[in-house]
Amino acid sequence: MGANVIVADANLLIYHFVQGAKTELAHRVSEADDNWIVPSLWRHEFANALAMSVREAGLSLDDALATLGDAQELLSTREYDVNMGDALRLAAEKAISVYDAEYVALALSKGISLVTEDKELLRKFPGIAVSIRNFLSAHPGGPSAGAVREKAASYSTRRRKKR
Repeated sequence: MGANVIVADANLLIYHFVQGAKTELAHRVSEADDNWIVPSLWRHEFANALAMSVREAGLSLDDALATLGDAQELLSTREYDVNMGDALRLAAEKAISVYDAEYVALALSKGISLVTEDKELLRKFPGIAVSIRNFLSAHPGGPSAGAVREKAASYSTRRRKKR
């Protein structure tokens, strides 16, 4: 692993695949660096976020299932197993969930950044976790702080065309 690879956490994935307030930013991250890797855990967190969007934000179940399929297709070859001992150690030392620690452990093991909007991870892992805006500002073509005006969330999936 080297430059141009990032660990994408579940919230970045949701922002990318489900139309909402931060979708444009997530797409800009993908334009700046589309080589995203994830811990195997991502599927569970992503599916849970989709279920919440169905229950609370009006996303249809059919769209949620299609979105899950799209994400699995894109990320199936980009999944990595994480050393659970490392994740447990990080979780205990930094008082975070083991789920969050898996994303951090993967980034640390590969020597790359974790792009996240999780405020706790950004605060507790400043050398590894980076916000979407900070990631974009560090990459050519990324917006400067405040350049993207976020709109109120409207939920719909962005279907990828089959090639």
